[in-house]
Amino acid sequence: MRIRNVLVRRLLPLEAIDAAVAEYEALFGEPVRLQFDYPEMELRLVQVGQILFIGGSDAALAPFRATAMTFMVDDLAAFAAYLPTTGATILDGIQRVPTGRNMLVRQRDGTLVEYVEHDSPHPADAVLVHAVDPARSAG
Repeated sequence: MRIRNVLVRRLLPLEAIDAAVAEYEALFGEPVRLQFDYPEMELRLVQVGQILFIGGSDAALAPFRATAMTFMVDDLAAFAAYLPTTGATILDGIQRVPTGRNMLVRQRDGTLVEYVEHDSPHPADAVLVHAVDPARSAG
């Protein structure tokens, strides 16, 4: 089990997303890594580096405001089995999303984290490649 990347989430009005993305592309010196519309949720998502921009109306963004970050992982099912042994609580189990599968977890410290496993991970998202050893459970 590996954490491949940690994304900071930036929620903003849909009309502001293009300017924010352009600013961070220039700052980081790299292009958009991932971009898609999520019509079922009335959102647009764009990743530049380790920032996940989530654009939408106030109402569309409301359910996502409490989630602090996104952990990109290589084996979501393994994390779903492991995390409860650490004192974490799975709030929303594994489900399909446009990029693959995700779940929402409340970490033992209370932080809400989206765990996501992409069907086609971008090679640049292997920045952490942090191995999690279930034998060293914090439980």
